[in-house]
Amino acid sequence: MKRQILNIITISLFSVASTYLQAQEKSYVSEVWTSDQGKNYKNPVLYADYSDPDAIRVGEDYYMTASSFNEAPGLPILHSKDMVNWKLVNYAIQDIVPAEHFSTPKRGDGVWAPSMRFHKGEFYIYWGDPDFGIYMVKTKDPLGQWEKPVLVMEGKGLIDSCPFWDEDGNAYLVHGWAGSRAGVKSILTLNKMNPEGTKVLDKGVHVFDGHDAHPTVEGPKMYKRNGYYYIFAPAGGVATGWQLVLRSKNIYGPYEEKVVLEQGSTKINGPHQGAWVDTPSGEDWFYHFQDVDADGRIVHLQPMKWEKDWPVIGIDNNKNGIGEPVLTYKKPNVGQTYPLITPPETDEFDGEKLGIQWQWSANENIVWSSKLPGQKFLRLFSIKVPEGEKNLWNVPNLLTQKFPAPNFAASTKVKLTPEDAKEGKTAGLLVMGLDHESIVITNKPDGFYLQLRRAEKADKGGEEKVLFETKLKGNEAYLKVNVNEPNGLCQFSYSENGKNFTKIGDVFQAKPGKWIGAKVGLYSVSTTKASRGGYADFDWFRITKN
Repeated sequence: MKRQILNIITISLFSVASTYLQAQEKSYVSEVWTSDQGKNYKNPVLYADYSDPDAIRVGEDYYMTASSFNEAPGLPILHSKDMVNWKLVNYAIQDIVPAEHFSTPKRGDGVWAPSMRFHKGEFYIYWGDPDFGIYMVKTKDPLGQWEKPVLVMEGKGLIDSCPFWDEDGNAYLVHGWAGSRAGVKSILTLNKMNPEGTKVLDKGVHVFDGHDAHPTVEGPKMYKRNGYYYIFAPAGGVATGWQLVLRSKNIYGPYEEKVVLEQGSTKINGPHQGAWVDTPSGEDWFYHFQDVDADGRIVHLQPMKWEKDWPVIGIDNNKNGIGEPVLTYKKPNVGQTYPLITPPETDEFDGEKLGIQWQWSANENIVWSSKLPGQKFLRLFSIKVPEGEKNLWNVPNLLTQKFPAPNFAASTKVKLTPEDAKEGKTAGLLVMGLDHESIVITNKPDGFYLQLRRAEKADKGGEEKVLFETKLKGNEAYLKVNVNEPNGLCQFSYSENGKNFTKIGDVFQAKPGKWIGAKVGLYSVSTTKASRGGYADFDWFRITKN
């Protein structure tokens, strides 16, 4: 009874804290994508690369996290009051661990599909790093600092982990396998854990084999309802898969299986991997992602109900017993209406810190940038590119954020100060992926030049080439990229007065990164031969309509 009272008090405090936070901070509403349509919502609820999402309800508050791979800080924390309007409020880890290993880009490695749970007054997130094992991080305050990550289970190929605390006090961990490291995939394994959730106690037992009918089964999430243990698990691959649900009266099985969500006749490919969440009013909902290539894995919300102790997700259009995704639907009943809010995009660089939307390509080194109190710009120092690199793939000091919509414009104003260097300093606006393109200012002995640069197959060592070049009157320029459907068509342009923009180069087809969508952002680098020093000042970064 005391424990129940404590949990109720904790939940109430979180609700009050989050309400206060929302009241004190000005809500950001995107110009380029909002899901809230009044009484209804449209999918996706998040048109951004919050891949492999997991979500929970604590009292009247909803929290979500997602994969972040090598991008730092990692494990984004999003908060919502109505399941449709989401605010990016924190990150669970500032550095990807092991910290030294991720001090340089390890693209596609790091933080794979996480799971989030609330247990005995604390928030837990578990994730698998395919090279090191399964980690856990926890906190009593999701908006504050999270504790130091704990390696719960060491090993290669351990991914997509989810904890489960049973009613009898026993704790378990279900997880998948990465074939690239373990040599085997498409199986789900259950381990016993200590009650604290900090260590597995056995070698584990396989509880499901998907090789015959559900290849690449992964991402398990475990729940319990009406005496059944449920494992919600995606199968069939990132871009083409379906949502599988397993159930059993015994946690070790045998498990019955049922496909509960598929693309069907809709345009929503691969609708799977996410979270079952309920409302205080008793409604059931399901979050999942859709892989849209360069735009990343975007987050959809589906209605859900129960029939004969099986979940029914979406709408069964063709009456085959399997749900299909909806594009629009009435909003969840959460008792009241909340204002529009979206994750931030534009950053005027007027605050004391960078906007929360920014991530680096590796664990941050404090010398990469400065943002002094009262300083109305962001300074990025001219960091030397690693020896022998032909493009930006292995450059750690790229400051980027997710594509926020299918159509948008990103712009900035930059001033390059090379200090003593006569040449070799470069700064500008970047679209980053397996191919990357940027519009930059660079210095030469006879002055400052604007360039358009592109590297194809950057992950394979493709050399960055200059596609366009023109001499500038000074060391400042306005830079812009317009991004359009389908799938990230990018047109770069520049201006010296901020009013008249000149398009340069052909349209660039953005490419996804390794397991992530394309990203847009800023950078400042130096050749290895150039004199040390130099920096670039960015007045602002804005996401607007095209």
